[in-house]
Amino acid sequence: MELINYIRLHPTLGGSYSNGWQVMKHNFLYLLVVVILIGMVNGPGGANVNLSSDGFGNGFGALFTTMGAIFLILFGTAYYFLLVPVFTYSAKLIYLDAVREKEIELRKLIEGFSNYLNIILANLLKSALVVMGLMFFLIPGIVIACRLVFVPYLVMDKNLDAIQAIEQSWKLSKGIGWTVFGMGILSFFIVIIGFALLIVGVFPALIWVHASFASLYQGAINKQENMLID
Repeated sequence: MELINYIRLHPTLGGSYSNGWQVMKHNFLYLLVVVILIGMVNGPGGANVNLSSDGFGNGFGALFTTMGAIFLILFGTAYYFLLVPVFTYSAKLIYLDAVREKEIELRKLIEGFSNYLNIILANLLKSALVVMGLMFFLIPGIVIACRLVFVPYLVMDKNLDAIQAIEQSWKLSKGIGWTVFGMGILSFFIVIIGFALLIVGVFPALIWVHASFASLYQGAINKQENMLID
């Protein structure tokens, strides 16, 4: 099976995962590098620092431990909200290039820095809306997360600001919310199976999932453009 011409993609679960599989096969090595680099960017969050008060005395030891913990929490929060999104949003653009059969340029992993403010604001606003939704009986949060799934693509692909990306993602995902939800559930099991395959299977699993969501975005864009033409 060959890649579906991206202008003929439709926002369906089967079509997106089918095309995502072909995208992965055609660009495996490049996208593997992207997955590994993004994993390294996310890596510091897994660090476990054990601060002991031994040898510092009870008072100074407790103070040192508390200050160290506060610093690590602040650093981790700043890192994940002010740096990580730049790379993850940039990676979305690379997957979209792969879907559109463009030449993959790894240097685009840092392209987000040229659109830094929009990325950070869009990510913060999206995260805040999802968290607020989750606080109200869980379901609203899931709905919001599904409807805002295209925000990173719109910021990078269409160069929209945070508010515009939120609004456009909501419009773009209209009528395909269940498709997005289904893809999210399926992606969870794909990654779990990837981990089960001696862990290394998680790399192709992640590539497949990301390529599939990029395909879904392209399909949604096609659907919207066809509606405007009609």
